[in-house]
Amino acid sequence: MIPAEIRRDFPLLAEVCYLDSAATSLSPEPVLQAMLEYERHYRANVGRGVHRLSQIASQKYWDAHRKVAAFIGAAEGETVFTRNTTEAITLVAEGLRFRPGDRVVTTLLEHHSNLLPWMRLRDRKGVELSIVPPAPDGTVTPDAVASCIDDHTRLVAITHASNVLGNLLPVREIGRVAREHGALLLVDGAQSVPHLPVSVAELGCDFLCFSGHKMLGPTGTGVLWMREPTLEPLIVGGGSIDRVTDEAYTLTGGYARYEAGTPHIAGGIGLGRAVDYLQGIGMAEVRSHEERLTRRMMEGLRGIAGVTVYGPGPGPGRIGVVSFTVEGLHPHEVAHALSEQEIMVRSGHHCCMPLMNHLGLPEGTVRASLHVYSSGEDVDRLVEALQGVAGGA
Repeated sequence: MIPAEIRRDFPLLAEVCYLDSAATSLSPEPVLQAMLEYERHYRANVGRGVHRLSQIASQKYWDAHRKVAAFIGAAEGETVFTRNTTEAITLVAEGLRFRPGDRVVTTLLEHHSNLLPWMRLRDRKGVELSIVPPAPDGTVTPDAVASCIDDHTRLVAITHASNVLGNLLPVREIGRVAREHGALLLVDGAQSVPHLPVSVAELGCDFLCFSGHKMLGPTGTGVLWMREPTLEPLIVGGGSIDRVTDEAYTLTGGYARYEAGTPHIAGGIGLGRAVDYLQGIGMAEVRSHEERLTRRMMEGLRGIAGVTVYGPGPGPGRIGVVSFTVEGLHPHEVAHALSEQEIMVRSGHHCCMPLMNHLGLPEGTVRASLHVYSSGEDVDRLVEALQGVAGGA
Protein backbone atom coordinates (compact mmCIF):
# COMPACT_ATOMS: atom_id res chain seq x y z
CA MET A 1 0.00 0.00 0.00
CA ILE A 2 1.35 3.43 -0.95
CA PRO A 3 1.59 5.57 2.22
CA ALA A 4 -0.90 8.44 2.35
CA GLU A 5 1.89 10.83 3.31
CA ILE A 6 3.38 10.41 -0.17
CA ARG A 7 0.78 12.90 -1.39
CA ARG A 8 2.21 15.58 0.87
CA ASP A 9 5.34 15.58 -1.28
CA PHE A 10 3.21 16.90 -4.15
CA PRO A 11 1.70 20.22 -2.95
CA LEU A 12 -0.32 20.75 -6.14
CA LEU A 13 -2.55 17.84 -5.12
CA ALA A 14 -3.99 20.02 -2.38
CA GLU A 15 -5.43 22.24 -5.10
CA VAL A 16 -6.42 19.90 -7.95
CA CYS A 17 -7.32 16.34 -8.83
CA TYR A 18 -4.47 15.54 -11.20
CA LEU A 19 -5.21 12.74 -13.68
CA ASP A 20 -2.91 13.71 -16.56
CA SER A 21 0.27 11.87 -15.56
CA ALA A 22 0.63 10.16 -18.95
CA ALA A 23 1.34 13.62 -20.38
CA THR A 24 3.62 14.73 -17.56
CA SER A 25 3.91 13.67 -13.96
CA LEU A 26 4.23 15.87 -10.93
CA SER A 27 7.60 16.16 -9.20
CA PRO A 28 7.89 15.57 -5.45
CA GLU A 29 9.59 18.00 -3.11
CA PRO A 30 12.81 15.93 -2.79
CA VAL A 31 13.34 16.21 -6.56
CA LEU A 32 12.80 19.96 -6.47
CA GLN A 33 15.15 20.26 -3.51
CA ALA A 34 17.89 18.30 -5.29
CA MET A 35 17.70 20.66 -8.26
CA LEU A 36 17.73 23.74 -6.05
CA GLU A 37 20.69 22.40 -4.11
CA TYR A 38 22.66 22.30 -7.36
CA GLU A 39 21.62 25.85 -8.25
CA ARG A 40 22.35 27.25 -4.80
CA HIS A 41 25.41 25.38 -3.63
CA TYR A 42 27.50 23.90 -6.45
CA ARG A 43 26.29 25.31 -9.77
CA ALA A 44 29.08 24.72 -12.28
CA ASN A 45 29.61 23.03 -15.62
CA VAL A 46 30.35 19.32 -15.73
CA GLY A 47 33.20 17.28 -17.14
CA ARG A 48 35.50 20.21 -17.87
CA GLY A 49 36.64 21.87 -14.68
CA VAL A 50 39.02 20.96 -11.89
CA HIS A 51 37.74 23.40 -9.31
CA ARG A 52 35.71 22.14 -6.37
CA LEU A 53 32.24 23.13 -7.63
CA SER A 54 32.81 21.55 -11.03
CA GLN A 55 34.04 18.35 -9.41
CA ILE A 56 30.95 18.14 -7.20
CA ALA A 57 28.57 18.85 -10.11
CA SER A 58 30.36 16.33 -12.35
CA GLN A 59 30.14 13.62 -9.70
CA LYS A 60 26.44 14.26 -9.04
CA TYR A 61 25.68 14.26 -12.76
CA TRP A 62 27.62 11.02 -13.25
CA ASP A 63 25.82 9.51 -10.26
CA ALA A 64 22.49 10.32 -11.90
CA HIS A 65 23.47 8.31 -14.98
CA ARG A 66 24.49 5.42 -12.76
CA LYS A 67 21.19 5.53 -10.84
CA VAL A 68 19.11 5.55 -14.01
CA ALA A 69 21.10 2.66 -15.48
CA ALA A 70 20.53 0.60 -12.34
CA PHE A 71 16.82 1.51 -12.37
CA ILE A 72 16.39 -0.23 -15.74
CA GLY A 73 18.72 -3.12 -14.93
CA ALA A 74 21.41 -1.92 -17.32
CA ALA A 75 24.57 -3.59 -16.03
CA GLU A 76 26.10 -3.00 -19.45
CA GLY A 77 25.58 -0.63 -22.37
CA GLU A 78 25.49 3.15 -22.39
CA THR A 79 22.95 5.41 -20.67
CA VAL A 80 22.68 8.81 -22.35
CA PHE A 81 20.64 11.76 -21.11
CA THR A 82 18.45 13.48 -23.69
CA ARG A 83 15.72 16.10 -23.56
CA ASN A 84 12.90 13.57 -23.84
CA THR A 85 11.82 10.30 -25.47
CA THR A 86 11.39 12.07 -28.80
CA GLU A 87 15.03 13.11 -28.91
CA ALA A 88 16.16 9.66 -27.77
CA ILE A 89 14.30 7.96 -30.62
CA THR A 90 15.60 10.53 -33.11
CA LEU A 91 19.16 9.81 -31.95
CA VAL A 92 18.63 6.22 -33.05
CA ALA A 93 16.90 7.15 -36.30
CA GLU A 94 19.69 9.51 -37.33
CA GLY A 95 22.57 7.54 -35.82
CA LEU A 96 22.08 4.08 -37.33
CA ARG A 97 23.13 5.15 -40.85
CA PHE A 98 20.13 3.69 -42.66
CA ARG A 99 20.43 2.83 -46.34
CA PRO A 100 17.81 2.57 -49.09
CA GLY A 101 16.13 -0.83 -48.88
CA ASP A 102 16.52 -1.15 -45.12
CA ARG A 103 13.23 -1.87 -43.42
CA VAL A 104 11.76 -0.51 -40.19
CA VAL A 105 8.78 -2.25 -38.60
CA THR A 106 6.56 -0.42 -36.13
CA THR A 107 2.88 -0.40 -35.11
CA LEU A 108 -0.15 1.83 -35.41
CA LEU A 109 -0.24 2.15 -31.62
CA GLU A 110 2.81 4.39 -31.61
CA HIS A 111 3.09 7.92 -30.31
CA HIS A 112 4.04 10.28 -33.13
CA SER A 113 7.55 10.35 -31.63
CA ASN A 114 8.01 6.69 -32.58
CA LEU A 115 6.39 7.06 -35.99
CA LEU A 116 7.48 10.34 -37.58
CA PRO A 117 11.25 9.62 -37.45
CA TRP A 118 10.70 6.42 -39.43
CA MET A 119 8.34 8.15 -41.88
CA ARG A 120 11.03 10.76 -42.46
CA LEU A 121 13.59 8.05 -43.15
CA ARG A 122 11.18 6.54 -45.65
CA ASP A 123 10.69 9.87 -47.40
CA ARG A 124 14.32 11.02 -47.32
CA LYS A 125 16.39 7.85 -47.55
CA GLY A 126 14.17 5.27 -49.20
CA VAL A 127 13.80 3.14 -46.07
CA GLU A 128 10.89 0.73 -46.23
CA LEU A 129 8.36 1.20 -43.44
CA SER A 130 5.87 -1.43 -42.30
CA ILE A 131 3.20 -0.33 -39.81
CA VAL A 132 1.37 -3.16 -38.06
CA PRO A 133 -2.28 -2.39 -37.25
CA PRO A 134 -3.72 -3.56 -33.93
CA ALA A 135 -6.53 -6.04 -33.57
CA PRO A 136 -10.00 -4.59 -32.83
CA ASP A 137 -9.28 -4.78 -29.09
CA GLY A 138 -6.03 -2.85 -29.54
CA THR A 139 -3.68 -5.79 -29.10
CA VAL A 140 -0.64 -6.45 -31.28
CA THR A 141 0.57 -10.05 -31.35
CA PRO A 142 4.09 -11.28 -32.03
CA ASP A 143 2.75 -13.12 -35.09
CA ALA A 144 1.34 -9.88 -36.52
CA VAL A 145 4.72 -8.19 -36.18
CA ALA A 146 6.60 -11.27 -37.38
CA SER A 147 4.62 -11.24 -40.62
CA CYS A 148 6.28 -7.91 -41.48
CA ILE A 149 9.83 -8.81 -40.47
CA ASP A 150 12.21 -10.16 -43.09
CA ASP A 151 15.97 -10.29 -43.63
CA HIS A 152 15.95 -6.67 -44.84
CA THR A 153 14.53 -5.48 -41.53
CA ARG A 154 17.09 -3.30 -39.78
CA LEU A 155 14.99 -2.22 -36.81
CA VAL A 156 11.76 -3.05 -35.01
CA ALA A 157 10.53 0.01 -33.09
CA ILE A 158 7.60 -0.57 -30.74
CA THR A 159 6.01 0.97 -27.69
CA HIS A 160 6.02 -1.00 -24.47
CA ALA A 161 2.64 0.43 -23.43
CA SER A 162 0.09 2.39 -25.47
CA ASN A 163 -0.44 5.95 -24.27
CA VAL A 164 -4.02 5.76 -25.58
CA LEU A 165 -5.33 2.27 -24.84
CA GLY A 166 -3.04 1.41 -21.94
CA ASN A 167 -2.24 -2.09 -23.19
CA LEU A 168 1.21 -3.64 -22.76
CA LEU A 169 2.84 -5.16 -25.83
CA PRO A 170 4.63 -8.54 -25.88
CA VAL A 171 8.03 -6.92 -26.29
CA ARG A 172 10.18 -9.92 -25.39
CA GLU A 173 8.44 -12.19 -27.87
CA ILE A 174 8.63 -9.58 -30.62
CA GLY A 175 12.31 -9.05 -29.86
CA ARG A 176 12.95 -12.77 -30.21
CA VAL A 177 11.52 -12.71 -33.73
CA ALA A 178 13.56 -9.60 -34.58
CA ARG A 179 16.80 -11.27 -33.50
CA GLU A 180 16.04 -14.31 -35.64
CA HIS A 181 16.27 -11.99 -38.65
CA GLY A 182 19.24 -10.02 -37.37
CA ALA A 183 17.12 -6.92 -36.65
CA LEU A 184 17.58 -4.54 -33.75
CA LEU A 185 14.80 -3.78 -31.24
CA LEU A 186 13.94 -0.28 -30.00
CA VAL A 187 11.42 0.01 -27.17
CA ASP A 188 9.57 3.23 -26.38
CA GLY A 189 9.31 2.96 -22.61
CA ALA A 190 7.83 6.39 -21.95
CA GLN A 191 4.65 4.90 -20.50
CA SER A 192 6.12 1.79 -18.88
CA VAL A 193 9.38 2.72 -17.14
CA PRO A 194 7.62 5.16 -14.74
CA HIS A 195 4.97 2.65 -13.70
CA LEU A 196 6.31 -0.90 -13.50
CA PRO A 197 9.57 -2.79 -13.02
CA VAL A 198 11.53 -2.69 -16.28
CA SER A 199 14.78 -4.50 -17.09
CA VAL A 200 16.54 -4.10 -20.41
CA ALA A 201 17.92 -7.62 -19.99
CA GLU A 202 14.43 -9.08 -19.63
CA LEU A 203 13.06 -7.00 -22.50
CA GLY A 204 15.91 -8.12 -24.74
CA CYS A 205 16.02 -4.74 -26.45
CA ASP A 206 18.92 -2.92 -28.08
CA PHE A 207 17.56 0.55 -27.36
CA LEU A 208 15.26 1.78 -24.59
CA CYS A 209 13.92 5.34 -24.72
CA PHE A 210 11.96 7.14 -22.00
CA SER A 211 11.27 10.54 -20.48
CA GLY A 212 12.18 11.92 -17.07
CA HIS A 213 9.15 14.18 -16.85
CA LYS A 214 6.79 11.19 -16.82
CA MET A 215 8.62 9.50 -13.92
CA LEU A 216 8.48 12.31 -11.32
CA GLY A 217 11.53 14.03 -12.81
CA PRO A 218 11.87 17.49 -14.36
CA THR A 219 10.76 18.43 -17.85
CA GLY A 220 13.47 18.56 -20.49
CA THR A 221 14.99 15.26 -19.36
CA GLY A 222 14.99 11.90 -21.08
CA VAL A 223 17.07 8.78 -21.54
CA LEU A 224 18.45 6.66 -24.34
CA TRP A 225 19.95 3.36 -23.27
CA MET A 226 21.82 1.49 -25.98
CA ARG A 227 23.29 -1.98 -25.73
CA GLU A 228 26.23 -1.06 -27.95
CA PRO A 229 27.36 2.60 -28.26
CA THR A 230 27.72 2.39 -32.04
CA LEU A 231 25.37 5.21 -33.05
CA GLU A 232 26.71 8.24 -34.87
CA PRO A 233 26.15 11.19 -32.48
CA LEU A 234 23.41 13.59 -33.52
CA ILE A 235 25.41 16.60 -32.31
CA VAL A 236 29.16 17.07 -31.87
CA GLY A 237 30.99 19.84 -30.08
CA GLY A 238 32.10 20.88 -26.62
CA GLY A 239 32.21 18.08 -24.09
CA SER A 240 31.92 15.28 -26.67
CA ILE A 241 35.49 15.28 -27.91
CA ASP A 242 38.79 13.83 -26.79
CA ARG A 243 41.10 15.77 -29.10
CA VAL A 244 40.72 18.40 -31.85
CA THR A 245 43.20 19.80 -34.35
CA ASP A 246 42.61 22.12 -37.26
CA GLU A 247 42.37 19.04 -39.49
CA ALA A 248 40.50 16.41 -37.47
CA TYR A 249 38.80 15.52 -34.20
CA THR A 250 38.42 12.43 -32.04
CA LEU A 251 35.23 11.85 -30.09
CA THR A 252 35.38 10.82 -26.46
CA GLY A 253 33.81 7.65 -25.08
CA GLY A 254 31.01 7.07 -22.60
CA TYR A 255 27.77 9.01 -22.44
CA ALA A 256 29.62 12.31 -23.03
CA ARG A 257 30.10 11.26 -26.66
CA TYR A 258 26.36 11.78 -27.15
CA GLU A 259 25.84 14.79 -24.87
CA ALA A 260 27.67 17.59 -26.67
CA GLY A 261 27.34 21.04 -25.15
CA THR A 262 26.26 21.96 -21.65
CA PRO A 263 23.51 19.53 -20.60
CA HIS A 264 20.51 20.13 -18.35
CA ILE A 265 22.64 19.52 -15.28
CA ALA A 266 20.04 20.35 -12.64
CA GLY A 267 17.53 18.27 -14.59
CA GLY A 268 19.83 15.27 -14.73
CA ILE A 269 20.47 15.48 -11.00
CA GLY A 270 16.72 15.85 -10.42
CA LEU A 271 16.07 12.77 -12.55
CA GLY A 272 18.53 10.81 -10.44
CA ARG A 273 16.65 11.91 -7.32
CA ALA A 274 13.33 10.89 -8.92
CA VAL A 275 14.76 7.41 -9.43
CA ASP A 276 15.76 7.33 -5.75
CA TYR A 277 12.22 8.34 -4.82
CA LEU A 278 10.56 5.63 -6.92
CA GLN A 279 12.96 2.96 -5.71
CA GLY A 280 12.30 4.01 -2.14
CA ILE A 281 8.65 3.09 -2.69
CA GLY A 282 9.42 0.05 -4.87
CA MET A 283 8.32 -0.32 -8.46
CA ALA A 284 6.40 -3.51 -7.71
CA GLU A 285 4.37 -1.53 -5.17
CA VAL A 286 3.87 1.32 -7.66
CA ARG A 287 2.59 -1.21 -10.17
CA SER A 288 0.23 -2.87 -7.68
CA HIS A 289 -1.13 0.49 -6.50
CA GLU A 290 -1.90 1.65 -10.02
CA GLU A 291 -3.48 -1.68 -10.98
CA ARG A 292 -5.94 -1.36 -8.09
CA LEU A 293 -6.84 2.20 -9.03
CA THR A 294 -7.17 1.33 -12.73
CA ARG A 295 -9.68 -1.39 -11.93
CA ARG A 296 -11.64 1.01 -9.73
CA MET A 297 -11.65 3.67 -12.43
CA MET A 298 -12.68 1.37 -15.28
CA GLU A 299 -15.46 -0.24 -13.30
CA GLY A 300 -16.75 3.19 -12.32
CA LEU A 301 -16.63 4.62 -15.84
CA ARG A 302 -18.27 1.58 -17.40
CA GLY A 303 -21.19 2.04 -15.03
CA ILE A 304 -22.05 5.47 -16.46
CA ALA A 305 -24.62 5.56 -19.28
CA GLY A 306 -23.22 7.17 -22.41
CA VAL A 307 -19.55 6.60 -21.50
CA THR A 308 -17.51 4.25 -23.70
CA VAL A 309 -14.15 3.00 -22.41
CA TYR A 310 -11.46 1.84 -24.85
CA GLY A 311 -8.64 -0.66 -24.51
CA PRO A 312 -8.37 -3.92 -22.58
CA GLY A 313 -10.03 -4.51 -19.25
CA PRO A 314 -8.22 -4.04 -15.94
CA GLY A 315 -5.47 -6.49 -15.11
CA PRO A 316 -1.78 -7.24 -15.62
CA GLY A 317 -1.96 -6.58 -19.37
CA ARG A 318 -2.41 -2.82 -19.05
CA ILE A 319 -1.22 0.31 -17.28
CA GLY A 320 -3.16 3.13 -15.61
CA VAL A 321 -4.07 4.99 -18.80
CA VAL A 322 -7.81 4.98 -19.47
CA SER A 323 -9.33 6.50 -22.60
CA PHE A 324 -13.06 7.11 -22.96
CA THR A 325 -15.67 9.16 -24.76
CA VAL A 326 -19.00 10.62 -23.65
CA GLU A 327 -21.87 10.29 -26.08
CA GLY A 328 -22.93 13.63 -27.55
CA LEU A 329 -19.88 15.56 -26.31
CA HIS A 330 -16.57 16.45 -27.92
CA PRO A 331 -13.60 15.21 -25.82
CA HIS A 332 -12.48 18.81 -25.30
CA GLU A 333 -15.94 19.70 -23.94
CA VAL A 334 -15.64 16.90 -21.40
CA ALA A 335 -12.13 17.92 -20.37
CA HIS A 336 -13.22 21.55 -20.01
CA ALA A 337 -16.21 20.59 -17.87
CA LEU A 338 -13.98 18.50 -15.62
CA SER A 339 -11.39 21.27 -15.41
CA GLU A 340 -14.05 23.60 -14.06
CA GLN A 341 -14.32 21.12 -11.18
CA GLU A 342 -10.51 21.11 -10.75
CA ILE A 343 -10.13 17.65 -12.31
CA MET A 344 -7.27 17.60 -14.82
CA VAL A 345 -7.48 15.13 -17.71
CA ARG A 346 -6.21 15.14 -21.29
CA SER A 347 -8.39 15.26 -24.40
CA GLY A 348 -7.78 14.95 -28.13
CA HIS A 349 -5.55 12.67 -30.20
CA HIS A 350 -2.77 12.18 -27.62
CA CYS A 351 -0.15 12.40 -30.40
CA CYS A 352 -1.62 9.23 -31.97
CA MET A 353 -3.69 10.49 -34.90
CA PRO A 354 -3.24 7.39 -37.12
CA LEU A 355 -4.47 5.17 -34.29
CA MET A 356 -7.44 7.42 -33.63
CA ASN A 357 -8.44 7.30 -37.28
CA HIS A 358 -8.06 3.51 -37.22
CA LEU A 359 -10.37 3.33 -34.20
CA GLY A 360 -12.94 5.59 -35.86
CA LEU A 361 -12.37 8.38 -33.35
CA PRO A 362 -11.51 11.42 -35.47
CA GLU A 363 -11.92 13.78 -32.50
CA GLY A 364 -9.92 11.55 -30.17
CA THR A 365 -10.79 10.61 -26.61
CA VAL A 366 -10.69 11.85 -23.05
CA ARG A 367 -7.79 10.26 -21.16
CA ALA A 368 -7.38 9.89 -17.41
CA SER A 369 -4.00 8.61 -16.25
CA LEU A 370 -2.58 7.61 -12.88
CA HIS A 371 0.70 7.68 -11.00
CA VAL A 372 2.06 6.75 -7.61
CA TYR A 373 0.48 9.83 -5.98
CA SER A 374 -3.02 9.12 -7.32
CA SER A 375 -5.65 8.00 -4.81
CA GLY A 376 -8.97 6.22 -4.68
CA GLU A 377 -10.55 9.55 -3.84
CA ASP A 378 -9.20 10.98 -7.12
CA VAL A 379 -10.82 8.14 -9.03
CA ASP A 380 -14.14 8.49 -7.22
CA ARG A 381 -14.12 12.23 -7.81
CA LEU A 382 -13.66 11.67 -11.55
CA VAL A 383 -16.45 9.11 -11.74
CA GLU A 384 -18.86 11.28 -9.78
CA ALA A 385 -18.12 14.33 -11.92
CA LEU A 386 -18.58 12.35 -15.14
CA GLN A 387 -21.96 11.11 -14.00
CA GLY A 388 -23.06 14.72 -13.97
CA VAL A 389 -21.32 15.59 -17.25
CA ALA A 390 -22.75 12.58 -19.09
CA GLY A 391 -26.19 13.10 -17.60
CA GLY A 392 -26.28 16.64 -18.91
CA ALA A 393 -25.13 15.75 -22.43
